[in-house]
Amino acid sequence: MKITHTSVFVDDQQRALLFYTGKLGFMVKHDIPVEGGRWLTLVSPQAPEGVELVLEPSDHPAVGPFKAALVEDGIPFTSFGVQDVRAEYDRLVHKGVRFVQEPTTAGPVTTAVLDDTCGNLIQIASPAG
Repeated sequence: MKITHTSVFVDDQQRALLFYTGKLGFMVKHDIPVEGGRWLTLVSPQAPEGVELVLEPSDHPAVGPFKAALVEDGIPFTSFGVQDVRAEYDRLVHKGVRFVQEPTTAGPVTTAVLDDTCGNLIQIASPAG
């Protein structure tokens, strides 16, 4: 068994697509119209055959309160691995990405947390060093 897809709930699929591709640098793998939405998946350019990130519409009634609670408590919805958090932080800040936590080292890992403009906090992480 292996992980092939993971999801992030987004308030607006088109806005999410622009953010995740234009700012974060992911690539579209699938963009297929389905029942008023899209089956919209992205992949990392470093792993185009790897795990796909599904930009899942936030339509279910449970999603809004769940996302709001995570953001209120400062909890990232998911985490993306990067080679160097500090370098990625600088690159993304220059692209206009808003961070709610600057790079912070805790033991063996350095993390930073960004706002994806679609209702989520997303963590980036790399080994400290």
